Amino acid sequence: MSAKKEIPRKAVSIKKEKMQVVDHAPLFNKMNYLLMLAGGVVIALGMLLMAGGKSTDPNVFDPKQVYSTTRLTVAPVLIVLGLVIEVYAIFKKSSN
Repeated sequence: MSAKKEIPRKAVSIKKEKMQVVDHAPLFNKMNYLLMLAGGVVIALGMLLMAGGKSTDPNVFDPKQVYSTTRLTVAPVLIVLGLVIEVYAIFKKSSN
């Protein structure tokens, strides 16, 4: 019979560090939010301009309504402009 040898265990002390509350500045300020709101409004306006033009008679095709300058040019430009405003609003750093 062999005697079991006990392995000496080292005392492990775990120190609990105090949790420090770090006060971070907010990621966006009021100007960022206003620019984001403006970009959203411009995008919504572009979508509304692209969606309009309901025909009174569904059996008649009116190319002036479908292929109008407002739908093909103005509305997509407004949507892209709104997206550019949104990107600028996100990347704009606060002056603090």
